[in-house]
Amino acid sequence: MAMRLVTILHLIIGASCHASSTIERRNDHYVKLPVVHSTNKKVFSDFGDRRAITTVPLANRSDVAYYAQLDIGTPAQQVYVQLDTGSFELWVNPDCSDLQGSADVKFCQAVGHYEPSSSSSAAQIAGSKTLRYGIGSAQVQYVTDDIGLSGTDAKLNGVQFGVAVDTVDEFAGILGIGHGVNVTIRYKNFIDELAEQGVTQTKAFSLALGSKDEQEGVVIFGGLDTGKFTGNLKTLPIIPPEEAPDQVPRYWVNMTSLTLTPPSGQRKQYENTTMAVFLDSGATLTLLPTNLANSIAADFGAEATDTNGFYPVACSLNDLPGTLDFAFDGVTIKVPYNELVRELQTSFGVQCFLGISPSDDFILLGDTMLRSAYAVFDQTNNAIHLAQYVNCDTNEMEITAGMNMTTIKGDCDPPVAKIVSTTSSSIPTATTIKTTATATDGAAVAKPSSPASAASPSSGAGSGTSEVAASSSCRERVGWWIGLATAAFWIATAARYTV
Repeated sequence: MAMRLVTILHLIIGASCHASSTIERRNDHYVKLPVVHSTNKKVFSDFGDRRAITTVPLANRSDVAYYAQLDIGTPAQQVYVQLDTGSFELWVNPDCSDLQGSADVKFCQAVGHYEPSSSSSAAQIAGSKTLRYGIGSAQVQYVTDDIGLSGTDAKLNGVQFGVAVDTVDEFAGILGIGHGVNVTIRYKNFIDELAEQGVTQTKAFSLALGSKDEQEGVVIFGGLDTGKFTGNLKTLPIIPPEEAPDQVPRYWVNMTSLTLTPPSGQRKQYENTTMAVFLDSGATLTLLPTNLANSIAADFGAEATDTNGFYPVACSLNDLPGTLDFAFDGVTIKVPYNELVRELQTSFGVQCFLGISPSDDFILLGDTMLRSAYAVFDQTNNAIHLAQYVNCDTNEMEITAGMNMTTIKGDCDPPVAKIVSTTSSSIPTATTIKTTATATDGAAVAKPSSPASAASPSSGAGSGTSEVAASSSCRERVGWWIGLATAAFWIATAARYTV
């Protein structure tokens, strides 16, 4: 009987541990969602024959975006959406039939499909719209429904969003987390609803995409994580729309300079690099003026763009310790070479391209830059708070309305970078050193989609999550209770034989 008790305790406490590790109970006014890159095989499946999509232009590919999972409707329908700071509305249900390549079609189908008729809390409302992006478009019909944030107990009621009736060159729905009601649109968007329904205190969120190697990060609505950056956050005012290059309310800020720090350490500051840029997580590449992009590409060994408008570069650049340094007022974000180089697996082998593209129409900092930054997008105070991304721990806190963000300091040491030494055989070998990047005095790029199964992000090197901590705590309790039950069993047995 005592041994049965041990088994029962194991099952009960184990089930309790499983529940606590998958649902995050909120005590503060913030909520976090895992942000996962579509190439993360721990979360997303292999989508078949990669050779079938090599004819699609690089910027159109479905393997180049970051996704979060939403639970829409009653009962919940799980749908992945691309996280996009460059747009303003949420929509779902891409049309997969017009995509090129079998892998892209499978990718699109795996995103998840929302059916309003299967939700008891759904209501169709008047109004439709065509949403246009840098690449692709979506014609949507508006509905309202409840939305749960996957992995948390947070739920939004009666949120308005679009259900696509037709799309062009779109691989997944999009969660636009730019400005909303009475700024860019006439209804409350996702960020508005979070604040309106008391999930967050402010219209602010922090974003850590994670490094290319990590393939995952986190967005915290109403909060931030000091275990994901080094140095103090620096506050940059968002440029008002009337002063912005496109006259649209976006996350525009002023960049003060752009400098190359090659492996030799001989820095090169590019000319005419004081300019307005906007931070766009929905863009894979960083778009810079043509002359500037050409100059940077030449320093990376690219003579010109290919037929698709991209700069082919040597894949060996991934192993070099240089950085491209984006300077703002008070902070410089150092982007390592390996974050700037994109690898593309084709039937001819791996081909590499610079993660910067020329554009005289639009200047933006996409994922190839944002992976190296920790950014707090603060609509309440019309500011971006910026620091160098480093993942050393998890230490979350709520963002309150009166918080002085410049006093918030990251828990991490400066990032570790590679340095190349040459052996007698002239083959580069990599060691590591600490760089002295982070805050300074200010001196000195297209949207795709995908998924298949839900998963919480696994810890990167040196990182631990609250879920992991909870799981570990549960295992300790399991051990304690089993130990107690086992001791009781042997005491009872011994007493029986003694009598």
